[in-house]
Amino acid sequence: MTEVLVLFPGSWSQLLETLPLPNIKWICPTSPSQPLTLFGGFPSNAWFDVSSDLSEDAQHDVAGLDASAAHVLSLLATEPEDVKLGVGGFSMGAATALYTASCFVHGKLGNDDAFPTRLDAVVGLSGWLPCAKELVNKVEGDEAAARASSLPILLCHGKVDDVVLFRYGQKSAEKLTSCGFQNFTFKTYDSLGHYTIPEEMDDVCSWLTSKLDLKDES
Repeated sequence: MTEVLVLFPGSWSQLLETLPLPNIKWICPTSPSQPLTLFGGFPSNAWFDVSSDLSEDAQHDVAGLDASAAHVLSLLATEPEDVKLGVGGFSMGAATALYTASCFVHGKLGNDDAFPTRLDAVVGLSGWLPCAKELVNKVEGDEAAARASSLPILLCHGKVDDVVLFRYGQKSAEKLTSCGFQNFTFKTYDSLGHYTIPEEMDDVCSWLTSKLDLKDES
C-alpha cells in the first residue's frame, strides 16, 4: 500500500524524496502567483493572501484558503481508495494544511462546499492555523468531534522563527488542543528559524512512520 502526502512547496520535492519513507508518494504542487498584501500588493507565489498579522483577530482570506483546500482535494481525489491520505506543508503551506484539516473535521469548506475526502495525517512546519476563532464551531456535533479527536496532526515550530513568529505556532497548538484534537503533537526547536533542520525531518519521519503504520510495509 502507498501512502500519499501532499506537501508544500514544490521546491521541497528533492528533499522529501531523500527521506527514508519509501511507501509515501509525495505530491509537491507550486502555489499560484497573486498580489500579496504582505508585500504591498506585489505579486508573489502564495496559497492565499496574507498580511503581517497572523493573530486570531486578523482578516483572513477565506476565499483563497478555500481555493487552496479545493486544489488539495482535487489532487487527492485521483488516488485509489485503499491508500491513506495526508496533507502537510511549510509556512503558508502549513497554514493551508491546517485549514484543510479544520474543513475535514467540519465536513465542508468555508464557502459551505462539501469536503468529500478523508484525511489520515496532517503535518505543519513553521506555520499557523488560519481562522482559529471559528475552530470551536467547526468541531460542534458528535461526528465532527470524533474526527477532531482521532485525526493525527503534527505541528513543528522553531523558537527563533523570525517570519512566522513562534507565538503564532504556539497559539495554534493551544487552540487545537482546547478544541479536542487529542491526537495532536507539537514539537518545538530552540535554535530553529524559518527553515528546516535534520532533527525536525527525523521527527517528521518518525511521526509519519508511527501514525501511518509504515513499519510493516517498509
